[in-house]
Amino acid sequence: FPEEGNEFLSQNGIDTQGLTRVAGKTFQYEAEYPADMQDRKTIRTDLNVFEHFRPAIPDSYKDTPIVFLGNIDPVLQIEVLDQVKGPKHVAADTMNYWIHGHRENLIKMLGRIDTLILNDSEARELTGESNLVAALRAITAMGPSIVIMKKGEHGALLYQDGDFFHVPAFPVEIVKDPTGAGDAFAGGVLGFIARCGKFDRRTWMEAMQHGTAVASFVVEEFGPAPLRQLDHDKIESRIARLRAMVTLP
Repeated sequence: FPEEGNEFLSQNGIDTQGLTRVAGKTFQYEAEYPADMQDRKTIRTDLNVFEHFRPAIPDSYKDTPIVFLGNIDPVLQIEVLDQVKGPKHVAADTMNYWIHGHRENLIKMLGRIDTLILNDSEARELTGESNLVAALRAITAMGPSIVIMKKGEHGALLYQDGDFFHVPAFPVEIVKDPTGAGDAFAGGVLGFIARCGKFDRRTWMEAMQHGTAVASFVVEEFGPAPLRQLDHDKIESRIARLRAMVTLP
């Protein structure tokens, strides 16, 4: 893993105390996108060093109020939860690889979180429901009180307490690589929630707009390059344009 990656994180105020480096290959995921960038096809998932990885949470992290369980083996997500101390809110991400191959542990994890973030095809695979409304309700029955469904170029949907809130995708003319857009979206959403320190419905709605704006930059280039030039003013500018798109004059 390149040292410049660690430097980029540190330079942007991200605590890397919990970063673990071991001998071996980094996790690799390969997918294929059609011309419209929808319905990606997974070609291979190589766990590599993740296969035997066990998270060890630094003491300074254990009382963090908001925990985001990234897209990893649900067994590891549960191990992270076992080490933190009474977080105010726990969110998680997952993908088709875990839904199909590690379902039992995934269901256990869902029973311990507040928010699940996934895309529409993953929601259908997880629940067996073809109708997305039915799928959202089925997921909340598994544990999470909030479900955030990513729908690519069609935006994202927030489902909470039986109500829906939709944020359209920000229209970009050039899409080079949608890989990582969902991670950027989740980081934008939960970063906003963490900054506000509130969990009311309006805050979640604003967080959805924030995450959507961040993700819109990521798809314009390959890898994390767009994040290197990103600042709050650019994000707020796209949020303002998003709101103008759906607000009557």
